[in-house]
Amino acid sequence: MSEPPTTAQDVTRPLTEPVPPADGLRRVVSAVLGDLRAVDGALYAAVAATPTPTLDRALRRLSHTADHSKISLAIAGALALAGSRPRRAALAGVGAIAVASASANLLGKRLVRRDRPDREAARVTVDRHVPMPTSASFPSGHTASAVAFATAVGTVVPAASVPLGALAGAVGYSRIHTGVHYPGDVAAGAVLGIASAATALAVASARFPASYRRR
Repeated sequence: MSEPPTTAQDVTRPLTEPVPPADGLRRVVSAVLGDLRAVDGALYAAVAATPTPTLDRALRRLSHTADHSKISLAIAGALALAGSRPRRAALAGVGAIAVASASANLLGKRLVRRDRPDREAARVTVDRHVPMPTSASFPSGHTASAVAFATAVGTVVPAASVPLGALAGAVGYSRIHTGVHYPGDVAAGAVLGIASAATALAVASARFPASYRRR
């Protein structure tokens, strides 16, 4: 008995054939990222749509004042005058800012290249507006630097961890409130800030073991 002739349908992959693991993983990752972007956009829109006239001006000023880490550097200057341990904390904090800023601006933003939010489409009130940066949106450099400074200083001087942590959180939220970042950008900036502080503290401990030993 002769075999039936081979047709084009026989050489194509049947619909029931299992998807290769690599293709399946890519599909899952793509779907998860799509869902996260949807949640991120919804949170941004919710903040934009919530009227907060009492907070608008204060958060706008905070966001603007945090440009170039001016607040953190001013605090570092004050700490440098307060004794040897606060001085070491200030040095660690400034080092953490340097690591965070370089990581966010020279690495993160260039790799991800996420567009900034459409503030006009989201109808962010003009009372909240700060200048829209021209750099990529992900991650938030303001948040990364503020969290890095708070984490590094708070590790050396634990009494400063709560107020500086609250300040860093406010800076991060102000970037969402003013419409220049998505919540996901700020969350990523916070993670980067913690990692930057750990890096700066590790370098300081290796370079000056007696000054930065754990207590």
